[in-house]
Amino acid sequence: MNEEVSKKLELIRQTLRETGVQGVRLRGTDWFAWATAGASNTVLLTAETGVAEVLVTTEDAWVLTDEIEAQRLIDEELPANFKVHFNPWADAAARESFVRDATAGGKLLSDSPISNLEKPLPVSLQSHKRVMVSSELERYRQIGQKASVAMTEVLKAAKPTWTEYQLAGAGAEALWAKGLHPALTLVAGERRLPLYRHATPTGEQIGRQAMLVFCARGYGLYANLTRFVCFGKLSNERAELHSHVREIEAVVLNLCQPGTTLDTVYHALAQAYEQHGFPNAIREHHQGGTTGYLAREIVANPTTTDTLTEGIAVAWNPSLPGAKVEDTFVILKDGKLENLTFDPNFPSVEVEGRLRPVPLYN
Repeated sequence: MNEEVSKKLELIRQTLRETGVQGVRLRGTDWFAWATAGASNTVLLTAETGVAEVLVTTEDAWVLTDEIEAQRLIDEELPANFKVHFNPWADAAARESFVRDATAGGKLLSDSPISNLEKPLPVSLQSHKRVMVSSELERYRQIGQKASVAMTEVLKAAKPTWTEYQLAGAGAEALWAKGLHPALTLVAGERRLPLYRHATPTGEQIGRQAMLVFCARGYGLYANLTRFVCFGKLSNERAELHSHVREIEAVVLNLCQPGTTLDTVYHALAQAYEQHGFPNAIREHHQGGTTGYLAREIVANPTTTDTLTEGIAVAWNPSLPGAKVEDTFVILKDGKLENLTFDPNFPSVEVEGRLRPVPLYN
């Protein structure tokens, strides 16, 4: 961990040298986790920034927080690479005074600029955040496995009489029990499933089938996956929709090679939908993109020219009314894809050499 942090601090200081600024402030939950090798500044799950931030200068690396949080962060979260500076919780100005002193009142870079002295982070540093090093990938594997096992446990226990709230709650409970933040738990039961792509749960019973979606966060990294459960036989029409999305997804996964641009993937998806007889589907839901310290770092669209490389994680979610497929993959050497959210205990079929999930029959 300390070695990983040291490398990241050097990347930040390289940015300081290249831009001529005096410091970098990282406030977002994503950037804090990246810079600290998986530590968390999150208290309020829905907040994009946390209760602490990172300040890096040419000489020092600090975590800035207040007196409420400092000891817990020191005891339970932070690697030894950082000094800690804390201010009275009621005196936010004291932190700004410390930053001015530490940076000689100079210019700063930040992921969340809040003053005219702060400028956005350069693209070069943003790109480093999106490429997993070996220690990050090892943590990611742990998160992916925990999330996928939690998903399987919940759907095997699900009942048609459960409400969508109950299924979402069981999912959140299973994730918390494994130490993961349930950043997102979407549920659509039998009636709502063909109507909405982003189906937030309701008090309606799920009925004969349901979709459950996780964005599960651990060490700051997101494991994204979608699964279906059925009570009784799936109609031929519904089964065909699931088959279509798996085949459409295979087109995308085959393109996930170093050097491929995200707009290339998007246009290939659009063509695949059309070939399968669903020309409008590309406009009915975003299709996913790269992932990592955000549920989606970059969502692919017709103009995203960002290039995939080794070490980038992706989560695609091609969908049709009532059917969807999603897992979190990372691009390895030689362009191989590793499915971080694969659970061998969940039913699957082989699609172009990869095991892809099918609805679980209860």
